[in-house]
Amino acid sequence: MKQAAMLATLWLAANAVVHGAEVEVGQKDMKFSRWRIVVKVGDTVSFKNDDTVSHNIFSLSEAKTFDLGSYQPGQSRKVTFNKPGMVEVECAVHPSMHMTVEVQK
Repeated sequence: MKQAAMLATLWLAANAVVHGAEVEVGQKDMKFSRWRIVVKVGDTVSFKNDDTVSHNIFSLSEAKTFDLGSYQPGQSRKVTFNKPGMVEVECAVHPSMHMTVEVQK
């Protein structure tokens, strides 16, 4: 019994999903630094405000809905993508800012 529990623990540790990569997307001159990125399920995107104004990054996409709220220059906010699909990302303050995150399995 003890050996089975130990084997189960080892199996879980060996098969743990180890995505968790982090990709940074900057915001400067009221634009995203990248218009499209591809990430894997479980990866995180860090939205860094390199601009001189505040931004409020959000998405209403079916694959991922989020609202990072308003944040100041120099600050970052992170989003982890847990579902495959296309995610349209925008800024609530600057409607001309938009990009796409493609989340793959």
